[in-house]
Amino acid sequence: MRQLSRLELPTRKSEFSCQLEFQRLTTAAPMRNLLLEPAWQESDLGIPLPDHLHAVSVCLPTWKSVVEYEEGRDRVLRKMRVGYPRFFRHPGVERLFEVAQREVASEGERSVVFPTRVSAQRAQRFVERRCEVAARIASFHGLQALVVPEKAYAVALEYWRFSGEVVSSRQAIDYLDGQPVTSGRFKILRSRVARLTSVAPEQVFLFSSGMAACTAVLRSLPGLRTGKKTLQIEFPYVDSLKIQELFGNGVVFLAEGVGESLDEALRRVRQGEFAAVMTEVPSNPLMRTVDLEKIASACRDGATPFVVDVSVAIPGSVNALRYADVITSSLTKWYSTKGDVMAGMACVREDSMFHADFAVALAGEVAECAPMYPGDSLALLNNIKEGEELRAKAHQNAQALVHMLLAHPAVDQVWHPSVTCRNEYDKIRSPQGGYGGLFSFTLKAPKKVAKFYDALAVCKGPSFGTPFTLVCPYVLLAHYREQDWAEGCGVPPHLIRVSAGCEDQELLLQKFTDALAELWRLLQTIPL
Repeated sequence: MRQLSRLELPTRKSEFSCQLEFQRLTTAAPMRNLLLEPAWQESDLGIPLPDHLHAVSVCLPTWKSVVEYEEGRDRVLRKMRVGYPRFFRHPGVERLFEVAQREVASEGERSVVFPTRVSAQRAQRFVERRCEVAARIASFHGLQALVVPEKAYAVALEYWRFSGEVVSSRQAIDYLDGQPVTSGRFKILRSRVARLTSVAPEQVFLFSSGMAACTAVLRSLPGLRTGKKTLQIEFPYVDSLKIQELFGNGVVFLAEGVGESLDEALRRVRQGEFAAVMTEVPSNPLMRTVDLEKIASACRDGATPFVVDVSVAIPGSVNALRYADVITSSLTKWYSTKGDVMAGMACVREDSMFHADFAVALAGEVAECAPMYPGDSLALLNNIKEGEELRAKAHQNAQALVHMLLAHPAVDQVWHPSVTCRNEYDKIRSPQGGYGGLFSFTLKAPKKVAKFYDALAVCKGPSFGTPFTLVCPYVLLAHYREQDWAEGCGVPPHLIRVSAGCEDQELLLQKFTDALAELWRLLQTIPL
């Protein structure tokens, strides 16, 4: 393969990357210890979280910076060195796109690089169907470039985001250097993931991202080929719902899995109406857990696959596969624990009536569509070895913060498996499992939440499962243009989500207490 020298790359500056910034990111420098020196002030806007070339999060230190990011304001975008990879292209990925643009696209065309030809072909069909234009695929140094008219570029990027079939930052930079990694220790990695998940390695399928795993499972549903919709129970992570709308036959959405609404939905499940039932345990961001046993019973009666995403749960803390036919999870979060690699997995229950269907289909998806890049597999394998301490500490720190917040007079509501749907969670909790490191809460003065967020001296940005505590205004980031809809589903726009890290517990508690102190003083002088 001809080496793509950085000297060959375009030098024009863009909001996502520029030559000087790319060089700065790839230059070795002392890394900032975010446990001791968190990124939470205005001067930290846009820095990678963690301080690593392949960081998957970025510092958005103030409420205003989050709003301006969502509105595409240049003040924020030009300072962002990285972002969550499916939403914000890494400088290395942006460079790869620019080289592809120069080599395979003509005037009035744009290119998007995909890891495999099957993935590019699916993106091509997606674009042509939605935009009613012709697109083409060009081979590009072992990868595949989808070339589309300028007006269809945004839709091509939608496929990139929602499918999760992305070129990772490691893969992009290695290709730019002409030194792609060609082999990874996938057998060992599958064994490590399987051990954490308490299954056999043969049940585990590894993907380039958690969303790619979810999309692959969706495509593997036998009922999808007969035109059936899926059923989503409980309010899920935003893109989990979007992929059912975009890549399935539509979705019936039940925002809360309790009461008469659930009973009616399960009656329809027993009649075999749906291609699958989808849920999360715990759900993101409300940390709710549905009665998996009850839903699984209805699914068996209706010969309907039951798919459960467990990304929020710390590995080993729950056994959802006891009831689900398939579980999915982002490996970027609690498996990796470092926040510097994208990956995902799907795991099929051995005695599921759909085992053969899923095993064959998912093996094909891994090989042909969204394989994990070998360089990422090596990084993830190394991270898994070192993650045990964080997972244990995250349980403890989250529990301590939850107890403190529940007792604080300025706090309105707290969501965490230890206090939210605890009976249902305990049914699937492993004997030595805890209640997880992720929780959410709201304050009694919603209009003052920005002051609290700005004053909180911990790292602030998207994602979770990092060594350092990471906080974000979840609804603003995930549902900025549909806040009213989210609130109608029981998810307040001023909700704060917290991923507990492994900082000293007393210091962490004090930081939250300090940020709440000024707010509490205000509450004593103004009406709620």
